[in-house]
Amino acid sequence: QLSLAESGGGWVQPGGSLRLSCAASGFLLDALTIGWFRQVQGKEREVVSCTSSGRGVTTYADSVKGRFTISRDNAKSTVYLEMYDLQPEDTAIYYCARTAFSQCKLGNMDSWGKGILVTVSA
Repeated sequence: QLSLAESGGGWVQPGGSLRLSCAASGFLLDALTIGWFRQVQGKEREVVSCTSSGRGVTTYADSVKGRFTISRDNAKSTVYLEMYDLQPEDTAIYYCARTAFSQCKLGNMDSWGKGILVTVSA
């Protein structure tokens, strides 16, 4: 059965770090593009970072460039999002999702995890 499951969220103080994991099952991770998205209540879900299949091209939202790093371990069927220098505006529910396309767009993603909460506050 196909599934994506996020873990590693929680509370952290401003300037702190967290590493999110997205464990995939039921499909070959290396054949698909995986993205991390986040959503704040009342706002549209937005893409944070994306790692494409094949050459593994990575992209980042401008708001997280230089602070977040996406990586994938195909042997472990897991994609990671390392987040550094977290700020209160990074507080959101974070989701991982997959697509057969090379770009992570809301309309492209065909399967989502349930999401995990990241809270950044003093």
